[in-house]
Amino acid sequence: MSIARLFAALPLWGFLVPVLAAQQQAEPPAARIQVSVNEVIVPITVTDDKGRFVSNLEAKDFRILDEGRPQRIRFFSHDQKQPVVVGFLIDMSNNTRVHWKTYQDAILELVWNLLPGDKRYTGYLITYGNDAEMVVNTTWDSDKIADQIKKLKPGGGSSFFDAIYMACTKHELVQGEPYEPRRVIIVVGDGHDNASKRSIDEVLEVAQRNLVTIYAMSTQAFGFANDSQDILERITAETGGHVEYPLSSLYKDVSGYLSNPSDDGNYALTVGTGGYAAEISGAIIKAVGGIGGEVTTQYVVRYIPDVDPEARAKVFRHIKVEIPTLPNVKIRARNGYYPNAIPSAAGSGQ
Repeated sequence: MSIARLFAALPLWGFLVPVLAAQQQAEPPAARIQVSVNEVIVPITVTDDKGRFVSNLEAKDFRILDEGRPQRIRFFSHDQKQPVVVGFLIDMSNNTRVHWKTYQDAILELVWNLLPGDKRYTGYLITYGNDAEMVVNTTWDSDKIADQIKKLKPGGGSSFFDAIYMACTKHELVQGEPYEPRRVIIVVGDGHDNASKRSIDEVLEVAQRNLVTIYAMSTQAFGFANDSQDILERITAETGGHVEYPLSSLYKDVSGYLSNPSDDGNYALTVGTGGYAAEISGAIIKAVGGIGGEVTTQYVVRYIPDVDPEARAKVFRHIKVEIPTLPNVKIRARNGYYPNAIPSAAGSGQ
Protein backbone atom coordinates (compact mmCIF):
# COMPACT_ATOMS: atom_id res chain seq x y z
CA MET A 1 0.00 0.00 0.00
CA SER A 2 1.29 3.47 -0.87
CA ILE A 3 1.88 6.10 1.82
CA ALA A 4 -0.94 8.23 0.38
CA ARG A 5 -3.42 5.36 0.47
CA LEU A 6 -2.34 4.41 3.98
CA PHE A 7 -3.05 7.90 5.32
CA ALA A 8 -6.35 8.02 3.45
CA ALA A 9 -7.42 4.91 5.32
CA LEU A 10 -6.47 6.21 8.77
CA PRO A 11 -9.82 7.91 9.62
CA LEU A 12 -11.66 4.67 8.91
CA TRP A 13 -9.06 2.68 10.83
CA GLY A 14 -9.48 5.00 13.82
CA PHE A 15 -13.18 4.13 13.81
CA LEU A 16 -12.59 0.40 13.40
CA VAL A 17 -10.01 -0.02 16.18
CA PRO A 18 -12.41 0.44 19.13
CA VAL A 19 -15.02 -1.69 17.34
CA LEU A 20 -12.55 -4.49 16.78
CA ALA A 21 -11.32 -4.23 20.36
CA ALA A 22 -14.87 -4.59 21.65
CA GLN A 23 -15.41 -7.59 19.40
CA GLN A 24 -12.31 -9.24 20.82
CA GLN A 25 -13.84 -8.96 24.31
CA ALA A 26 -17.26 -10.18 23.26
CA GLU A 27 -18.70 -12.13 20.40
CA PRO A 28 -19.72 -9.81 17.52
CA PRO A 29 -23.30 -8.61 18.09
CA ALA A 30 -24.44 -9.64 14.63
CA ALA A 31 -23.04 -13.15 15.13
CA ARG A 32 -24.82 -13.58 18.47
CA ILE A 33 -28.12 -12.19 17.24
CA GLN A 34 -27.95 -14.46 14.17
CA VAL A 35 -28.31 -17.40 16.59
CA SER A 36 -31.92 -16.30 17.15
CA VAL A 37 -32.73 -17.82 13.75
CA ASN A 38 -31.91 -21.24 15.20
CA GLU A 39 -32.68 -20.86 18.90
CA VAL A 40 -35.44 -19.03 20.76
CA ILE A 41 -35.15 -18.01 24.40
CA VAL A 42 -38.31 -17.44 26.46
CA PRO A 43 -38.16 -16.03 30.02
CA ILE A 44 -41.39 -17.05 31.80
CA THR A 45 -43.11 -15.82 34.97
CA VAL A 46 -45.80 -17.93 36.63
CA THR A 47 -48.09 -16.63 39.38
CA ASP A 48 -51.15 -18.06 41.13
CA ASP A 49 -54.57 -16.41 41.44
CA LYS A 50 -53.28 -14.26 44.33
CA GLY A 51 -50.25 -12.98 42.43
CA ARG A 52 -47.74 -15.17 44.28
CA PHE A 53 -44.84 -16.61 42.28
CA VAL A 54 -45.06 -20.32 41.48
CA SER A 55 -41.47 -21.46 41.80
CA ASN A 56 -41.53 -25.28 41.95
CA LEU A 57 -42.11 -26.16 38.31
CA GLU A 58 -39.93 -28.32 36.07
CA ALA A 59 -39.31 -28.43 32.33
CA LYS A 60 -41.89 -31.21 31.87
CA ASP A 61 -44.61 -28.91 33.22
CA PHE A 62 -44.26 -26.44 30.33
CA ARG A 63 -45.61 -26.65 26.80
CA ILE A 64 -44.31 -24.27 24.11
CA LEU A 65 -46.30 -23.67 20.92
CA ASP A 66 -44.62 -21.96 17.96
CA GLU A 67 -47.36 -20.88 15.53
CA GLY A 68 -49.48 -23.57 17.17
CA ARG A 69 -46.88 -26.32 16.73
CA PRO A 70 -45.53 -27.99 19.95
CA GLN A 71 -41.78 -27.59 20.50
CA ARG A 72 -39.17 -29.65 22.32
CA ILE A 73 -37.55 -27.75 25.19
CA ARG A 74 -33.76 -28.08 24.89
CA PHE A 75 -32.74 -25.90 27.83
CA PHE A 76 -34.51 -25.12 31.10
CA SER A 77 -33.33 -23.05 34.05
CA HIS A 78 -34.80 -21.66 37.24
CA ASP A 79 -31.63 -20.41 38.84
CA GLN A 80 -32.39 -17.32 40.94
CA LYS A 81 -28.81 -16.16 40.31
CA GLN A 82 -29.08 -15.88 36.55
CA PRO A 83 -26.95 -13.06 35.12
CA VAL A 84 -29.06 -10.02 34.19
CA VAL A 85 -28.38 -6.66 32.56
CA VAL A 86 -31.03 -4.10 33.60
CA GLY A 87 -31.76 -0.79 31.92
CA PHE A 88 -33.33 1.77 34.26
CA LEU A 89 -35.36 4.21 32.10
CA ILE A 90 -36.53 7.18 34.14
CA ASP A 91 -39.21 9.65 33.04
CA MET A 92 -37.96 13.18 33.67
CA SER A 93 -41.02 14.95 32.22
CA ASN A 94 -43.25 17.31 34.19
CA ASN A 95 -45.66 14.43 34.84
CA THR A 96 -43.35 12.91 37.49
CA ARG A 97 -42.81 16.04 39.57
CA VAL A 98 -45.61 15.56 42.15
CA HIS A 99 -44.27 12.38 43.74
CA TRP A 100 -40.70 12.53 42.41
CA LYS A 101 -38.95 12.25 45.79
CA THR A 102 -40.83 9.04 46.62
CA TYR A 103 -40.16 7.56 43.19
CA GLN A 104 -36.53 8.57 43.46
CA ASP A 105 -36.21 6.48 46.63
CA ALA A 106 -38.00 3.59 44.93
CA ILE A 107 -35.63 3.65 41.95
CA LEU A 108 -32.67 3.59 44.31
CA GLU A 109 -34.13 0.51 46.02
CA LEU A 110 -34.52 -1.20 42.65
CA VAL A 111 -30.93 -0.39 41.69
CA TRP A 112 -29.50 -1.68 44.97
CA ASN A 113 -31.71 -4.78 44.85
CA LEU A 114 -30.86 -5.79 41.29
CA LEU A 115 -27.19 -4.73 41.28
CA PRO A 116 -25.80 -6.23 44.51
CA GLY A 117 -22.13 -5.67 43.60
CA ASP A 118 -21.71 -9.00 41.79
CA LYS A 119 -20.30 -8.60 38.26
CA ARG A 120 -22.93 -11.00 36.92
CA TYR A 121 -25.54 -8.29 37.52
CA THR A 122 -25.07 -5.13 35.50
CA GLY A 123 -27.21 -2.12 34.67
CA TYR A 124 -27.32 1.24 32.96
CA LEU A 125 -29.31 4.46 33.39
CA ILE A 126 -31.21 6.37 30.71
CA THR A 127 -33.33 9.42 31.45
CA TYR A 128 -35.89 10.87 29.09
CA GLY A 129 -37.39 14.33 29.01
CA ASN A 130 -37.29 16.40 25.85
CA ASP A 131 -34.53 14.00 24.75
CA ALA A 132 -33.36 10.54 25.75
CA GLU A 133 -29.95 10.60 27.43
CA MET A 134 -27.54 7.84 28.39
CA VAL A 135 -26.50 8.95 31.90
CA VAL A 136 -24.59 5.84 33.03
CA ASN A 137 -23.45 3.11 30.65
CA THR A 138 -23.41 -0.58 31.57
CA THR A 139 -21.76 -1.18 34.96
CA TRP A 140 -21.94 -3.59 37.87
CA ASP A 141 -21.30 -0.73 40.32
CA SER A 142 -24.74 0.31 41.63
CA ASP A 143 -23.30 3.42 43.30
CA LYS A 144 -22.44 4.93 39.91
CA ILE A 145 -26.10 4.75 38.95
CA ALA A 146 -27.40 5.72 42.39
CA ASP A 147 -25.22 8.84 42.52
CA GLN A 148 -26.71 10.08 39.26
CA ILE A 149 -30.29 9.28 40.29
CA LYS A 150 -29.88 11.45 43.39
CA LYS A 151 -29.05 14.44 41.14
CA LEU A 152 -32.06 14.13 38.83
CA LYS A 153 -34.79 16.79 38.66
CA PRO A 154 -37.90 16.37 36.48
CA GLY A 155 -39.01 18.93 33.92
CA GLY A 156 -39.85 19.06 30.21
CA GLY A 157 -41.46 16.78 27.65
CA SER A 158 -41.26 13.01 27.21
CA SER A 159 -39.24 11.07 24.61
CA PHE A 160 -40.26 7.65 25.95
CA PHE A 161 -39.99 5.69 22.69
CA ASP A 162 -36.56 7.13 21.92
CA ALA A 163 -35.38 6.00 25.35
CA ILE A 164 -36.42 2.39 24.69
CA TYR A 165 -34.77 2.47 21.28
CA MET A 166 -31.56 3.78 22.84
CA ALA A 167 -31.67 1.09 25.53
CA CYS A 168 -31.92 -1.65 22.90
CA THR A 169 -29.26 -0.32 20.53
CA LYS A 170 -26.73 1.96 22.21
CA HIS A 171 -25.68 0.64 25.60
CA GLU A 172 -22.39 -1.21 25.93
CA LEU A 173 -22.69 -4.86 24.94
CA VAL A 174 -22.19 -7.38 27.74
CA GLN A 175 -20.37 -10.67 27.21
CA GLY A 176 -22.79 -13.39 26.19
CA GLU A 177 -25.82 -11.26 25.28
CA PRO A 178 -28.58 -11.77 24.44
CA TYR A 179 -28.80 -15.19 26.11
CA GLU A 180 -26.70 -14.64 29.20
CA PRO A 181 -27.28 -12.34 30.84
CA ARG A 182 -30.99 -11.83 30.30
CA ARG A 183 -31.84 -8.35 29.07
CA VAL A 184 -34.39 -6.38 31.08
CA ILE A 185 -35.68 -2.81 30.95
CA ILE A 186 -37.48 -1.19 33.87
CA VAL A 187 -39.41 1.96 33.00
CA VAL A 188 -40.44 4.42 35.71
CA GLY A 189 -42.98 6.68 33.99
CA ASP A 190 -46.57 6.90 32.76
CA GLY A 191 -46.02 5.88 29.12
CA HIS A 192 -46.74 9.35 27.75
CA ASP A 193 -44.68 10.43 24.75
CA ASN A 194 -44.68 13.80 23.00
CA ALA A 195 -41.08 14.24 21.86
CA SER A 196 -39.80 11.00 20.25
CA LYS A 197 -38.52 10.48 16.74
CA ARG A 198 -39.32 6.77 16.99
CA SER A 199 -42.77 5.14 17.01
CA ILE A 200 -44.18 2.50 19.34
CA ASP A 201 -44.06 -0.11 16.55
CA GLU A 202 -40.38 0.61 15.88
CA VAL A 203 -39.35 0.27 19.51
CA LEU A 204 -41.42 -2.86 20.05
CA GLU A 205 -39.72 -4.53 17.09
CA VAL A 206 -36.22 -3.63 18.22
CA ALA A 207 -37.01 -4.81 21.78
CA GLN A 208 -38.39 -8.12 20.54
CA ARG A 209 -35.49 -8.65 18.15
CA ASN A 210 -33.05 -8.05 21.01
CA LEU A 211 -34.98 -10.40 23.35
CA VAL A 212 -35.59 -7.63 25.88
CA THR A 213 -38.24 -7.99 28.59
CA ILE A 214 -39.79 -4.66 29.63
CA TYR A 215 -41.34 -3.88 33.02
CA ALA A 216 -42.85 -0.60 34.13
CA MET A 217 -43.71 1.22 37.35
CA SER A 218 -46.43 3.64 36.37
CA THR A 219 -46.25 7.14 37.85
CA GLN A 220 -49.95 7.69 37.16
CA ALA A 221 -51.44 9.30 40.29
CA PHE A 222 -54.62 8.15 42.01
CA GLY A 223 -57.79 9.66 40.56
CA PHE A 224 -56.14 10.84 37.32
CA ALA A 225 -56.88 9.48 33.86
CA ASN A 226 -53.93 8.30 31.78
CA ASP A 227 -54.42 8.18 28.04
CA SER A 228 -51.03 6.45 27.71
CA GLN A 229 -51.85 3.48 29.96
CA ASP A 230 -52.52 1.25 26.96
CA ILE A 231 -49.05 2.06 25.62
CA LEU A 232 -47.35 0.82 28.79
CA GLU A 233 -49.55 -2.27 28.84
CA ARG A 234 -48.79 -3.13 25.22
CA ILE A 235 -45.03 -2.66 25.45
CA THR A 236 -44.70 -4.72 28.61
CA ALA A 237 -47.18 -7.48 27.67
CA GLU A 238 -45.71 -8.11 24.22
CA THR A 239 -42.18 -8.45 25.62
CA GLY A 240 -43.18 -10.66 28.58
CA GLY A 241 -43.21 -8.08 31.39
CA HIS A 242 -45.95 -6.23 33.26
CA VAL A 243 -46.90 -2.85 34.74
CA GLU A 244 -47.13 -2.00 38.43
CA TYR A 245 -49.54 0.81 39.43
CA PRO A 246 -48.54 1.81 42.96
CA LEU A 247 -50.57 5.04 43.07
CA SER A 248 -53.70 4.01 41.18
CA SER A 249 -55.41 2.12 44.02
CA LEU A 250 -54.26 3.85 47.18
CA TYR A 251 -57.77 3.89 48.62
CA LYS A 252 -59.23 0.62 47.41
CA ASP A 253 -59.17 -0.80 50.94
CA VAL A 254 -60.22 2.43 52.69
CA SER A 255 -63.89 2.30 53.57
CA GLY A 256 -66.01 5.34 52.70
CA TYR A 257 -63.31 7.62 51.33
CA LEU A 258 -65.74 9.14 48.83
CA SER A 259 -68.05 10.24 51.64
CA ASN A 260 -65.40 12.49 53.21
CA PRO A 261 -65.50 15.59 50.95
CA SER A 262 -63.15 18.52 51.37
CA ASP A 263 -61.83 21.44 49.35
CA ASP A 264 -58.72 19.37 48.55
CA GLY A 265 -60.79 16.49 47.15
CA ASN A 266 -62.43 13.33 48.45
CA TYR A 267 -59.46 11.91 50.30
CA ALA A 268 -59.75 9.74 53.38
CA LEU A 269 -56.01 10.26 53.87
CA THR A 270 -55.35 13.98 53.70
CA VAL A 271 -52.50 15.17 51.51
CA GLY A 272 -49.58 16.35 53.64
CA THR A 273 -50.27 14.02 56.55
CA GLY A 274 -48.15 11.10 57.68
CA GLY A 275 -50.90 8.64 56.79
CA TYR A 276 -50.97 9.81 53.18
CA ALA A 277 -47.18 9.70 52.83
CA ALA A 278 -47.04 6.23 54.41
CA GLU A 279 -49.73 4.92 52.04
CA ILE A 280 -47.80 6.15 49.00
CA SER A 281 -44.47 4.85 50.29
CA GLY A 282 -45.94 1.44 51.09
CA ALA A 283 -47.54 1.10 47.65
CA ILE A 284 -44.32 1.99 45.85
CA ILE A 285 -42.23 -0.36 47.98
CA LYS A 286 -44.69 -3.15 47.11
CA ALA A 287 -44.32 -2.31 43.41
CA VAL A 288 -40.52 -2.44 43.73
CA GLY A 289 -40.81 -5.89 45.28
CA GLY A 290 -43.14 -7.04 42.51
CA ILE A 291 -40.76 -6.05 39.73
CA GLY A 292 -37.55 -7.07 41.48
CA GLY A 293 -39.03 -10.40 42.54
CA GLU A 294 -40.18 -11.22 39.03
CA VAL A 295 -36.80 -10.44 37.46
CA THR A 296 -35.08 -12.84 39.87
CA THR A 297 -37.64 -15.69 39.84
CA GLN A 298 -38.23 -16.29 36.14
CA TYR A 299 -37.96 -19.62 34.39
CA VAL A 300 -35.87 -19.56 31.22
CA VAL A 301 -36.68 -21.93 28.37
CA ARG A 302 -34.87 -22.35 25.06
CA TYR A 303 -35.88 -24.31 22.00
CA ILE A 304 -34.84 -24.74 18.39
CA PRO A 305 -37.96 -24.08 16.31
CA ASP A 306 -39.48 -27.15 14.73
CA VAL A 307 -41.55 -25.52 12.00
CA ASP A 308 -43.75 -26.92 9.28
CA PRO A 309 -41.49 -27.11 6.19
CA GLU A 310 -44.53 -26.53 3.97
CA ALA A 311 -45.63 -23.41 5.83
CA ARG A 312 -45.04 -19.98 4.36
CA ALA A 313 -42.14 -18.09 5.97
CA LYS A 314 -43.22 -15.42 8.45
CA VAL A 315 -41.61 -12.15 9.47
CA PHE A 316 -42.87 -12.58 13.06
CA ARG A 317 -43.66 -15.93 14.65
CA HIS A 318 -46.14 -16.15 17.52
CA ILE A 319 -45.44 -18.32 20.52
CA LYS A 320 -47.62 -19.44 23.40
CA VAL A 321 -46.60 -20.91 26.74
CA GLU A 322 -48.91 -23.34 28.53
CA ILE A 323 -48.83 -25.34 31.76
CA PRO A 324 -51.44 -28.05 31.12
CA THR A 325 -51.45 -29.35 34.70
CA LEU A 326 -52.09 -25.87 36.17
CA PRO A 327 -54.75 -24.24 34.00
CA ASN A 328 -55.57 -21.47 36.51
CA VAL A 329 -52.12 -19.92 36.87
CA LYS A 330 -51.16 -16.67 35.12
CA ILE A 331 -48.27 -16.98 32.67
CA ARG A 332 -46.25 -14.02 31.42
CA ALA A 333 -43.91 -14.55 28.46
CA ARG A 334 -43.05 -12.80 25.20
CA ASN A 335 -45.72 -13.25 22.55
CA GLY A 336 -43.34 -14.09 19.71
CA TYR A 337 -40.03 -13.46 17.98
CA TYR A 338 -38.47 -12.40 14.70
CA PRO A 339 -36.77 -15.43 13.10
CA ASN A 340 -34.34 -13.32 11.09
CA ALA A 341 -31.27 -11.45 12.29
CA ILE A 342 -31.50 -7.79 13.19
CA PRO A 343 -30.98 -5.50 10.19
CA SER A 344 -27.65 -3.72 10.47
CA ALA A 345 -29.44 -0.36 10.63
CA ALA A 346 -31.05 -1.29 13.95
CA GLY A 347 -27.75 -1.06 15.76
CA SER A 348 -26.77 2.25 14.26
CA GLY A 349 -28.47 4.35 16.91
CA GLN A 350 -30.77 7.27 16.45
